[in-house]
Amino acid sequence: MPSVMFLAVQHEYCGPMDKNAGSCPKSEEKREKMKRTLLKDWKARLSYFLQNSSTPGKPKPGKKSKQQTFIKPSPEEAQLWSETFDELLASKYGLAAFRAFLKSEFCEENIEFWLACEDFKKTKSPQKLSSKARKIYTDFIEKEAPKEINIDFQTKTLIAQNIQEATSGCFTTAQKRVYSLMENNSYPRFLESEFYQDLCKKPQFPTDPHTT
Repeated sequence: MPSVMFLAVQHEYCGPMDKNAGSCPKSEEKREKMKRTLLKDWKARLSYFLQNSSTPGKPKPGKKSKQQTFIKPSPEEAQLWSETFDELLASKYGLAAFRAFLKSEFCEENIEFWLACEDFKKTKSPQKLSSKARKIYTDFIEKEAPKEINIDFQTKTLIAQNIQEATSGCFTTAQKRVYSLMENNSYPRFLESEFYQDLCKKPQFPTDPHTT
């Protein structure tokens, strides 16, 4: 299934006014040019997420923040992401690519919530646990939250009760549901996206006509 961005391009070039043309009036060359533009936009989004993929927070005074370097995966490494959803999430480059894809589909709140829960579960301090629980609730759970996720009313009510005495399991049920939603819906679409297919392509080396 093509990505939302690619569908939009198809709609733009093959609109209802082209009925009598038999095919799109734009040449294949222009189609390829638009595909390259979309891939360029993907790479720009990916670059942004790679640069901002570290744990959110202000750097400590007197300490210089280290710039992390991410190496583009080989086609073989990228192909591993299609084996399981966990393989994709375990790769920093893959995770950044998936976040960029979700942003293009206007549902990046799902992966952001999942990542916030992963960070939350690693928190040891009871004070920090409580403050993080409230922030996750106000960002993702409560009605009309800025990044409200799609979960049922009963789960929301249970979370509201649990954060009164926050534990590492406050958001377990909601996180599992969001994970399942991404695994069964967004993940298959990501694997079919132009960007992912491009990462999986092996470089084509020109053949020497004189080679026997």
